[in-house]
Amino acid sequence: MSITNNRKATHDYFIEERFEAGIVLEGWEVKSIRAGRVQLGESYVIVRDGELQLLNMHVSPLATASTHIHPNATRTRKLLLHKNEIDKLIGKVEIRGYTLVPLNLHFRNGKIKLEFGLGKGKKLHDKRDSARDKDWLREKDRIMKHDTRKRDS
Repeated sequence: MSITNNRKATHDYFIEERFEAGIVLEGWEVKSIRAGRVQLGESYVIVRDGELQLLNMHVSPLATASTHIHPNATRTRKLLLHKNEIDKLIGKVEIRGYTLVPLNLHFRNGKIKLEFGLGKGKKLHDKRDSARDKDWLREKDRIMKHDTRKRDS
């Protein structure tokens, strides 16, 4: 079950490969994420000291958060993957133009997981081509739907 999606990711990047990782979270973050108070829009994944880390994922604290904890909504969160997966990703990210982009946050067996992709940035003309293709598919479906109705009557 998906909690939140990063809709900008497929608009701004060609996603070539997808990966799933666990996230190191604090208790108040888990409660907030289960309540749907999370945003992936401006977040990104980096490699630091041989580890993958998620930056700028905004988790809004609940009003019922404890008084002695001062939550940081956009703190850096460590991603949990096997060492061989991390090494493979480091090799791919070092290639010019590739980056790791968060795609969605979801539950798997009661645990919160992050799906992220290996992406290559789109240029402006690529975005226009994608929009043109999407519009054509929508128009084609509309024409086909309209055309089949005429034949039946």
